[in-house]
Amino acid sequence: MINSTHVALALVPLVLVNACPQPNSPSLVTSDVTAFQSNIQHIVFILKENRSFDNFFGTFPGADGATHGRISTGEVMPLGHSPNVMPHDIGHDWSSAHTAMNAGRMDHFDKIVQATGPSGEILTMTQVLDADIPNYWSYAEHFTLADRMFSSLSGPSFPNHLFAVAAQAGGAINVPKGGATWGCDADEDESVEVMDEKGNISKQFPCFDFQTLADSLEAAGISWRYYSPVAGQRGYIWSALDAIRHIRFTPLWTSRVAPFSQFVPDALNGSLPSVSWLIPDLDVSDHPQSKMGLCVGENWTVQQINAVMQGPDWATTAIVLAWDDFGGFYDHVAPPAADEFGYGPRVPLILIAPYVKEGHISHTVYEFASILQLIETRFNLAPLTTRDAIANSLLDMFDFTQSPAPPLILPTRSCS
Repeated sequence: MINSTHVALALVPLVLVNACPQPNSPSLVTSDVTAFQSNIQHIVFILKENRSFDNFFGTFPGADGATHGRISTGEVMPLGHSPNVMPHDIGHDWSSAHTAMNAGRMDHFDKIVQATGPSGEILTMTQVLDADIPNYWSYAEHFTLADRMFSSLSGPSFPNHLFAVAAQAGGAINVPKGGATWGCDADEDESVEVMDEKGNISKQFPCFDFQTLADSLEAAGISWRYYSPVAGQRGYIWSALDAIRHIRFTPLWTSRVAPFSQFVPDALNGSLPSVSWLIPDLDVSDHPQSKMGLCVGENWTVQQINAVMQGPDWATTAIVLAWDDFGGFYDHVAPPAADEFGYGPRVPLILIAPYVKEGHISHTVYEFASILQLIETRFNLAPLTTRDAIANSLLDMFDFTQSPAPPLILPTRSCS
């Protein structure tokens, strides 16, 4: 950890250019908001790693998925079967995302960095099948799957994780470079690319001081906890609140940020706060570079959700399960225009709750600010930025007239 006196603050205001309401925007119904606030007391936001919608759910019945994709030569090719463990990471930074999307044509995924494998196979043009992620499919079949969920920014994990706590990334567009740790704990010579409203890119230390949803919850006296990997674990890079100086260097860091391993006992004991973020370590994150593979990552997710369902708070809990960015994998749906930062390609999102529409596929456009907007609606909080102010709410996935769904306790699998 570097001394806080050496931190160069990146005070970057969020300026949204041509921000526009999302398509298919359903208006909030007062009775739905009232029912939501009466029936849901806990919201859990689980954020996993690096999968596009077509990579995970391209073959899901009824969803807008694809099993073929066009590449830069104009050829339409079938999507191959993604290996359980990828031979290397695929480019998914700011440049790779824009290359892949090719101004909305979605046909240059074969041109991004490290797109091919050791035998010349195009790794970006692959997908997993239901047999590879049967429990994720089971959640999608029993609860609500969103096929118009987009990453907030056309790029990688660091800025998208910031969007997941603050509806902005302080202008950051890539992951920090120069060290193994991101955020305020980074080495002094580490920097991240930051883009201003005119498109100018500079490099700044990756420690910011903008307001987050955690600040809004704290000010309103609403309990919250950010469960994440700790220093020394590879997934510590995804601990987004480590990049917020007024949280990292204040008592909030020790009182509100907890090891991700604490989530299961808290859920089983009925000790979850009103709002929880849950961030996994690398080996259980579903990241293509996880040496443990998808089976282990899915098992971890099942263990977390089973704990909520087996604990005393399932009847009043909503779980949002999402993935942070496309990871370089093909997706055929061009993102709608938002502002100079995004959106990026589609990512999976499943909403799991007793009152969620059962076996439903939502075609409403969402982004990470939609999840923040849901939390703000529940707890009567003001929006943080233009993004969450105009975001479509996940509230349209609920049906409070239905009988509440019982827990769906799923078995973990044997992973070879």
